[in-house]
This record gives sequence, C-alpha cells and structure tokens, in this order.
Amino acid sequence: MRIITGLARGRKIDAPAGRETRPTLDRVKEAMFGSIQFGLAGAAVLDLFSGSGNLGLEAVSRGAALAVLNDFDKKAVAVISANVEKLGFGGSCEVCSMDYAACLLAQKQKGRRFDFIFLDPPYRAGLAQDAVKRIFALGLLKEGGKILLESSAKDESEYEGRLLARKKYGDTAVSFLTWAICPAEE
Repeated sequence: MRIITGLARGRKIDAPAGRETRPTLDRVKEAMFGSIQFGLAGAAVLDLFSGSGNLGLEAVSRGAALAVLNDFDKKAVAVISANVEKLGFGGSCEVCSMDYAACLLAQKQKGRRFDFIFLDPPYRAGLAQDAVKRIFALGLLKEGGKILLESSAKDESEYEGRLLARKKYGDTAVSFLTWAICPAEE
C-alpha cells in the first residue's frame, strides 16, 4: 500500500496483519480523492474505521490540516501510529482507539466539525447506517462537507442525508453523502 500523491507521494505504508482489515485499493482511493482533491487544502478529515490510516494519511499528504484516525482494534491502532510516524505527519494527525460511536461523541465534545468523513466499516455489519445517522445527529459535518462511504458494490442500503453520487469500482462502491438540508453554521 502506498500514498498516491502529495507530500508523501509514493511512500509505502503498512497494513495490519490478518483478514480483519480490508485496505482501500489504490484505484478506488485514486477515484475517491480525484472527486474531492480541490477541497482538501486546509481541510479537517475523520477516518472513522481507519484500519491502516490509508485514507486519512492520503488526505494529509494532499493538504488536509487535520486527520483524526480512529480504529477500535489495538493492532490496527499500532500500525496507524507507526504509519503516522513513518510519514512525519504527527503534527497533522490524531490517532484514536475507540468504538466508532464513542469517537464520534468525543469529536462532538471537542467542538470539531469535518470537511470530509471517510467511512469504510466492516461490510454487512450494519455499522455504516448507524455511523451516518450519528454523524448527522451530532452535526459533525461542516456546511458543504461530505461523507465518503465505502461498501460492497452489492449493498443497496439507503442512508440518511442526501446522496450526491454512488460510483462502483468492481466489487466496491463509494457513496458520497451530505446533509439532506444544510444546517445553519453555529
């Protein structure tokens, strides 16, 4: 696995051993970031089911000011922390080891709102719908912000918010979601 472009272009990052983590394929990651590349400069991003930190680290490499990288699995968190250190992104990354719901609540309590939230939860676990619902309920997206949700291409689930686009890449689909109705900035 590697960082595609930006400050850390071409640098390799590690993934947790085993089958519990499913890293985003380079072609899917490239397509995702091609869709948001002009909104990344200075952005705040949350990579909620981070695995290796792949998506959040790519965002920082491309100019995001803050990436919160969260995973519940302790082995994954160790790999994420090592990847942050290897790339020298410690000043722009915060690594968390929490259940996704606890992480979302912690971000709300810190007063954070995000330009982009990456969701790549385990498939078929029902986590995606709950995570999206909580993100909107807690008001964690900035106005104009987007959730990029990676799922199985076979998954036809409906999500809260407004679906901007859904693109399929082989066995993988990426849904781009935003607020159904933009909230007033607080």
